[in-house]
Amino acid sequence: MRDRHLSRRTVLTATATVAAAVSVGAAPLAHADGKGGGHSAGRDQRLKRLISRMSLEEKVGQLFVSYVYGKSATAPEQAHVDLNLRDFGVRNATELINRYHLGGILYFNWSHNIGDPYQLAEMSNDIQRAGLAQPTPVPLLLSIDQEHGVVNRIGKPATLLPGAMALGAGGSRSDARNAAYIAGSELAAMGILQNFAPVADVNVNPANPIIGVRSFGSDGPAAARLVAAQVLGYQGAGVAASSKHFPGHGDTTVDSHTGLPLITHTREEWDRIDAPPFRSAIKAGIDSIMTAHIQFPALDPSNDPATLSRPIITGILREELGFKGVIVTDALNMKGVREKYGDDRVPVLALKAGVDQLLFPFNLDIAWKAVVAAVRSGELTVARIEESVLRILRLKDKVGLLKDPFVSRRDVDRTVGIRKHLVAADGIAERTTTLLVNKRDALPLRRRRQRKVLVVGADPASPTGTDRPATTILATSLTELGFTTTTLPTGTAPNAAKIDEAVAAASGQDAVLVATHNVSATSAQRTLVARLVATGVPVINLAIRNPYDIAQLDGGVVGSVASYGWTEVELRAAARVIGGRVEPEGRLPVPVLRADDPTKVLLPVGHGLSYDD
Repeated sequence: MRDRHLSRRTVLTATATVAAAVSVGAAPLAHADGKGGGHSAGRDQRLKRLISRMSLEEKVGQLFVSYVYGKSATAPEQAHVDLNLRDFGVRNATELINRYHLGGILYFNWSHNIGDPYQLAEMSNDIQRAGLAQPTPVPLLLSIDQEHGVVNRIGKPATLLPGAMALGAGGSRSDARNAAYIAGSELAAMGILQNFAPVADVNVNPANPIIGVRSFGSDGPAAARLVAAQVLGYQGAGVAASSKHFPGHGDTTVDSHTGLPLITHTREEWDRIDAPPFRSAIKAGIDSIMTAHIQFPALDPSNDPATLSRPIITGILREELGFKGVIVTDALNMKGVREKYGDDRVPVLALKAGVDQLLFPFNLDIAWKAVVAAVRSGELTVARIEESVLRILRLKDKVGLLKDPFVSRRDVDRTVGIRKHLVAADGIAERTTTLLVNKRDALPLRRRRQRKVLVVGADPASPTGTDRPATTILATSLTELGFTTTTLPTGTAPNAAKIDEAVAAASGQDAVLVATHNVSATSAQRTLVARLVATGVPVINLAIRNPYDIAQLDGGVVGSVASYGWTEVELRAAARVIGGRVEPEGRLPVPVLRADDPTKVLLPVGHGLSYDD
């Protein structure tokens, strides 16, 4: 297509046009007020002149962030063309931008955007060419959910890092900031300048089905310190951070992807538990904050989802907390925000509540046309739309998009997955691994007495699709330490035959390492562990997601370790702890409650053994 073949001179001219409108020579926007979104009056006047050249349709388009199928913005595979035609009536990202004048695109694995770092950089550049080919040329803000840990979109060869709860176990603000800086610098090298991280939810409910290890822990002030550290890390690398999910999604048993959660905290509890990480993020100069699709009666008795609540978004986030940056919705295709209102009302109500970016509507055409119609009818004013466009343009300017939106292969080569980053990631992970139980000094395993190790257990799918199975990573890592290993994956729901196979394989072994994944009272993983314990071979448990598994294992294991995730960097670190190469340093950032009486604590916050204990 024509946009694919824009000459370098045309692209540079379009970039220069945007840059001239915002005075390229001026310093980047700062957060001098500590509230996010700091700006100069002169810069705003130049951005307003850019806005004045936009049509209504272009202004509305700036508010929308959509997915698109394919690994290319101009020539995706035919299967991805077909998906784009199905969902949008266009063939590729360039056509989608042309039709809706989008302000941003969100990369996903399931939409087949993510291949290798060079491909991502090329796709990002092609998207920017499409943005600069618009009647009013404006680059797009490309975004992603690269939280690390269990929510990870880009895998190897990019650097994989421990997730939030692992960092909470490490407790180091320096490590949290460094992890975010590494992640942010690699995203920036691929043209991705908005990351929907860090998670600021405080996970006070062990049954939370959607947050869990994505949270730094159950203590609000402790989480706040690490959230602020990550904000500084991401934004120090030139990437806009986005804390989520305001006003706090940590105490729910409902996943807002599939329902509308109800938070029963009082206003005092919100101030004490949920608010500190968001206050801390704002003080650190956070660029954007993502809303939650939750009911929070203590903050808004209407029980509208927070995303659509003016008392929560404008009254609390804007006016009470003083946040001046970009407010972005959680995905508008989620059931939690669609239960009460239709898809034509949700984006309009979100804007009336005070949000700026409208993320991933269920039907982009319906949502975009609904906002345009709301302006034409007077329900939304042009001034209200321009207010959000100005915030979005400030952010685009701050991250450098209005000066130069392009990246190069050299940027990728000197940044993504470099040895310095990989070594740092290993060190950070080692400082997060937590030793929960160590009966009779069963750990570390010793090669002279426990050379033969059977590795069994869960192999959940890799978050990025680039990691090896968990049991393979553990066995390989222990082999590298001098142990002789046998591997037998048994899954998260082993049947009787698989359990019998594991029991038979334990015969003649010196130790069994069993990887567990979210063990419940009725989980077949409990039966597997109990049967292995009954063999008399010492059994070591490694909880590879939530650290609560030990409460369900009836005290039969002689050792238990928590890794808080099953990416290679987390599991290699756990193996090095189990094999005695490094000392365990992590401390529980959440309490582990007793399975027989959840009102009582089995292991408190801060619990974590060392080999000297």
